[in-house]
Formats: sequence, structure tokens, C-alpha cells
Amino acid sequence: MKTFKRGGVHPSENKLSAQSPIREAGLPKQAVFSLYQHIGAPAKPVVVKGDLVKVGTMLAEADGFVSAPVFSSVSGKVSKIDAIVDASGYRRPAIFVDVEGDEWEESIDRSNDLVKLKDRPELTAKDIVSKIKDAGIVGMGGATFPCHVKLSPPPGTKAECVIINAVECEPYLTADHRLMLEKPEQILVGVDLIMKAVGVTKGYIAIENNKPDAIRLMTDKAGIYPHIEVVPLQVKYPQGGEKQLIDAVIGREVPAPPAIPIHVGAVVQNVGTAYAVYEAVMKNKPLFERIITVTGKSVNNPSNFRARIGTPMSQLIEECGGLPEDTGKVIGGGPMMGKALLHLDIPVCKGSSGLLIMNKKEARRGEVQPCIRCAKCVGACPMGLEPYLLATASAHKNWDLAENNDVVSCIECGSCQFTCPSYRPLLDNIRTGKSTVMALIRARNAKK
Repeated sequence: MKTFKRGGVHPSENKLSAQSPIREAGLPKQAVFSLYQHIGAPAKPVVVKGDLVKVGTMLAEADGFVSAPVFSSVSGKVSKIDAIVDASGYRRPAIFVDVEGDEWEESIDRSNDLVKLKDRPELTAKDIVSKIKDAGIVGMGGATFPCHVKLSPPPGTKAECVIINAVECEPYLTADHRLMLEKPEQILVGVDLIMKAVGVTKGYIAIENNKPDAIRLMTDKAGIYPHIEVVPLQVKYPQGGEKQLIDAVIGREVPAPPAIPIHVGAVVQNVGTAYAVYEAVMKNKPLFERIITVTGKSVNNPSNFRARIGTPMSQLIEECGGLPEDTGKVIGGGPMMGKALLHLDIPVCKGSSGLLIMNKKEARRGEVQPCIRCAKCVGACPMGLEPYLLATASAHKNWDLAENNDVVSCIECGSCQFTCPSYRPLLDNIRTGKSTVMALIRARNAKK
């Protein structure tokens, strides 16, 4: 069975919510929409205080090519445009909407009728990309890169295949797993649309073999799509990383930055993104809700929710039985790549794949010890880097050393820190080094 060749680790899975069907989260009393829900330029407000909006009304427009509009997930009145501390920990501008009822824009098709690509023969590749762009679709796996940008390959490059990332290798998270079990036909139409958008005739849906029910169902449903192949993969973290997934599925290695997947002929999209593409193109539905896992060993009822964007995380926790008494940390995302939240009223955003409530025992870090030069971090790194060196260079602000040893290639998967017997904060330091070096490179390029 396929997997990527270099590095990787095997964290305990703890897929506690895998058997929990997706359920609708309740409407919030107030929804808060960050204007930074995607990589690139923040969205620009098109509403003002006092405006009445419906579900699906645009609140903010894209402010550049690498940007994405933001849509209301509720109906009500814009109460203010202010700032919030979002999941990143930074204070960001946001639009606040007081909820009144649940009135949707009439242009959205709310029926359950399945619409296939053959039912819309008039759709061109340009039409599909335009609809995706207008609907504010971004990468739903957490990276939040605007989808239309990925579907617009730069000059001199050509897509050869589409790879759908249905790996969900983060321990605890099950949102993508449940989506495949409950919406397989819609996902396949979404894959078909993505393939037409980039002009390829081969698509892969990659699923780790800890989801045998999803593999069976998706393989069965894909039987009528001879150009789409379901690829079971070995269980190994971080198989959901773009470069690792491309290596596992088609055996090609993406070079170091600035190279991207399209340089080896691949376009990678998350399975949740494929579903959002279906809804945007076939149902005229902007991206204003998503599937999110709320879980943890002490959580009364680990669940998968269809949650409206803008809903406070605290509300989802209450719908799972409340915050456990032994809570030590609340993580936005999974335990490997997620980040601790500063408060519980942070709203669900487009990239919110999970909410992990860790108990005090799990959340406690081991006491940092000196590096014993065991090289476990080197063996675990899926990018072939030397994490101990990059972390030390970053801690000592030796940015030249960090850059020369390819810190920008780090995918921040956390495998190094996970495997370190000395509990050294390798990823914490490398993240600082990577962001600093990237800023220095941008400044240097700007002077040219």
C-alpha cells in the first residue's frame, strides 16, 4: 500500500467522533465574521452598520487576486465593524451580525437534488473557476488558500492530474471522514468540476486505510467515474501534507520553494473543498458553513457539526455537553498542527476543521532537557530537514543559518517536536525562524 517515502510519525489516532453523524449546530445569537479567513489580502467590507443581511449575502469582497469574499451565514442586522482576536492570536477586523431568524437568499438552491456535470453541459472551465471565486471557496483542510488561484495555473505550467486530499491524518479529527460517508456523490461531482476547471482527465481521491468504510463507499460510488480513482494509503502522519500526498499517490517530489505542486503536474484540493465546489457551482451556494469536529477524551459527546461560519466556539462546546472540568487547553485544529485558542468565543471560520479539548494531563508539556543528539527529529522530518539545527538557529536569531538550511521548506507538521525525547520546543522555534526568514526574503525581493 502506498505512502510517502521520507520521514513521518505514528501518533495515536483517537478518532473518538468517527461514528458520530454530522448534525446541525444551532444558530448563534450573534455571528462574527473575520475578514482574514484566507491566505492573501483580507476581504474589504461592502456593508455598514445597520444593514440588513440574509444567509448568503456578501459582507466583504475580495481585495485582490489572492483573496476571497466573505458571506453572511445568518440573517439579521450588521451591528458593527470592529476587531476580534481570532484563532491566529492576532487582533483582526471583523463584521458583527445580530441574528434575526434564518432567511436565505433566494438564489441558493436548497433542494437535495443531485446535479451532475452532465446536467450542466454549458459550463466551461472558465465558468467553473469564476463561480468558485465568486463563492469565496478556499482550501478547507486548514490552509485556506483561495481555491480559484490553485485552479489558475501560472504560465508555463500544466496540470496533469487532480489529487483530492481525504487523508485527514491529524489525530482526533473526523470531519472529512463523516463528509465522505454522508455526501459521497456530491463530492464526486465536485471532483469532476475541479478536473474540468484545470483540464485534466485523471483524478485521485486519497484516503488512509484507517477509514475502510469511506474507502469502500467512495470506491463504489466512483464506479461510474472511470477517470476518478480511489487510492488507499498507509496510515502515516503527515500524509495530508501536499508534498507528501503527491509523493504517495503519483511518486513525484515537489522541489523546494518557490516550486509548488503544479510544477510536477498536480493540483491538490481537500475533500471538503470538493464538496464546497459542488455546492457553489451546482447549487449557487457561497461558502458560509462547514463541517467541524469537536472532540477530546473528556468531552461528553464528541461530535461532527455542520456549523455556520461566525458561530462562537463556546456554543459548539456547549452543544457537546460543556467544557470538561479537567480542561487544560483548547486547540483550534488537531494536536499536531493546531494552535491553542486564547479564548472560547473565537468564531468558526472557513479553515476551522476541528476543535480539540485537551485534558490537563495531555496538555502538560514535558520539562525541556538538553538535546542529546539522537537525530530522531531528523529521521521524522518528512521534508528531509535538520530540525535541531533550524530550531537552534532560530532561537539564536541566526537567520542566515536558518535560511541556508532551508527553513522555508518546513511544513510545520510538528513531527520533530512529537518525537523529541528531550521535549524541546523545536516547532515553536522553527515557526519563528520560518516567518522571519520569509519576511526577510520578501523585503529583499522588493528592493530588486
